[in-house]
Amino acid sequence: MTLTRRVLAGGLALMLSCAPALAQHYPDKPVKLVVPFPPGGPTDVFARVLSVALSEQLGQQVVIENKGGAGGTVGTEQVAKAKPDGYTLLFGTAATHGINVSLYDQLPYDPLKDFELVALAGLVPMVLLVSPEQPRTLPELIAKLKAEKGKSSYASSGNGTTNHLAGELFKTRAGVEATHVPYRGSGPALQDLMGGRVTFMFDSFGTSLEQIKAGKLHAVVIMADKRSQARPDVPTAAEAGLADFVGGTWNIVAVPAGTPKPIVDRLNAAINKALTSPVVAERLQQLGIEAVTDSTPASTRAFVMAEIAKWRDVIRAAGAKVD
Repeated sequence: MTLTRRVLAGGLALMLSCAPALAQHYPDKPVKLVVPFPPGGPTDVFARVLSVALSEQLGQQVVIENKGGAGGTVGTEQVAKAKPDGYTLLFGTAATHGINVSLYDQLPYDPLKDFELVALAGLVPMVLLVSPEQPRTLPELIAKLKAEKGKSSYASSGNGTTNHLAGELFKTRAGVEATHVPYRGSGPALQDLMGGRVTFMFDSFGTSLEQIKAGKLHAVVIMADKRSQARPDVPTAAEAGLADFVGGTWNIVAVPAGTPKPIVDRLNAAINKALTSPVVAERLQQLGIEAVTDSTPASTRAFVMAEIAKWRDVIRAAGAKVD
């Protein structure tokens, strides 16, 4: 063996021998979890619930840093460019890692190449909402929309948001027409939905559950494979007759590309364990979030790749774009 080969072999052996020690001693200082949206929203609330349990699993404080702007791209870019040492994490969403890559002409990061995708933390299926005066079953609502031939409208929290794209996907799958009415956030959109100024809207249980419980809104179907524990009385779209209509927002934990695998694996195990906490499970159920406790880095990457492909098709069909 030549000197060069001996040096390379020795270096590789040293790296492999150090890998277990790297995971064993990580972390030895607080970890930062970047939330790429302002405080108080659903993503921020979920991140804060997870951070408490994750701190216990890691033995170090997990500190939330809100870095909002440009649909989540500002904070996401910050993490993509951070040092890949496991001390800067991202609480990514369907927007940052599934939608924005097709929505923006020039995204300052690649959702796959620039990150190690650590874990899929939770799923938040969309629910189809109407005011109590509208048809209360999916077949009846579809029949009404077809009869009105484009005179109906649906609300969203803004152009290119998950609930906008859910509405476009619904139009395609159900074969109906409806005009998209974007609002500045879910709050104003829900107000106009309750006031009868728009026909329907897709949103998460987390932001609409109280209005549903109060009878101000009616949940027609949920975009999920199974019913939600938050409202088990709401049927899935498939149960109501609309097959292959699953989707919503979701949250992942990601770190910069190049983060050592032992650290990624350590984080994955800690996140999965944290999400099994009864306190966490109860709080997430109240928020309408389905915790995922068995994801792996590989399964998370496969999930994100499938989501990118699905929403790319919807975005192209809708012609949605954000400059």
